[in-house]
Amino acid sequence: MFKRKEREISARKNRVAAIIAAAGSGSRMKSDQNKQFIMLGGAPVLAHTVSAFEEADSIDEIIIVTRECDILLARDLVEEYGFSKVSCIIAGGATRQESVFKGLKAVSKGTSIVAIHDGARPFISPDKIDEAVQAAAVCGAAAVGVRVKDTVKVVDENNIITQTLDRAGLWQIQTPQVFKYDIILRAHTENVDANATDDCALAEIAGAKVTMLEGSYSNIKITTKEDLITGRAILEES
Repeated sequence: MFKRKEREISARKNRVAAIIAAAGSGSRMKSDQNKQFIMLGGAPVLAHTVSAFEEADSIDEIIIVTRECDILLARDLVEEYGFSKVSCIIAGGATRQESVFKGLKAVSKGTSIVAIHDGARPFISPDKIDEAVQAAAVCGAAAVGVRVKDTVKVVDENNIITQTLDRAGLWQIQTPQVFKYDIILRAHTENVDANATDDCALAEIAGAKVTMLEGSYSNIKITTKEDLITGRAILEES
């Protein structure tokens, strides 16, 4: 899985950087280890994730943002799997938003598009990455997601249902979330205290229109031990 495909990459107008947000902990996994380095199918979760961006034709460079204490682990991982597109590994901040902002400031000069992805989403496909990059190049901002399957309720502070939402217009957001660089850099710069849980929220605050792309229900985020079980099943079927 980790050997880069030998594909001729055609000349492109846009230089594209991927920021892999991998500074999370293993608290919800009830593990002392960063969840990005937990083994899944014989390789760390993060190795699966970076591999997809390594193979995506649209990606020119990869920046890994991780915890200060995990930088050496990340360097060893990059060396072990021969990820040639990784240009730097940097320490993240106290929140995901801070970590991504640091990544944005670390991309190479001349970068015009940035793909931001959760390090704990190891099942994104290179083709879907390329599709999202192409959409962002045209629209300015694009994100991958899936339609909500279940009925969603709104409840009050006493857990009493107050509203049933129409799921026809509801999507579960995933990553990558891809933006023209100037759009997402401005969104982060102008909203440093927003404490947004994803980058689309910041782009929306800044007035950007984000195009939603149909993703895959297998593009899960490894957060709990149950997710590891699901992840192993996905690998077995692939």
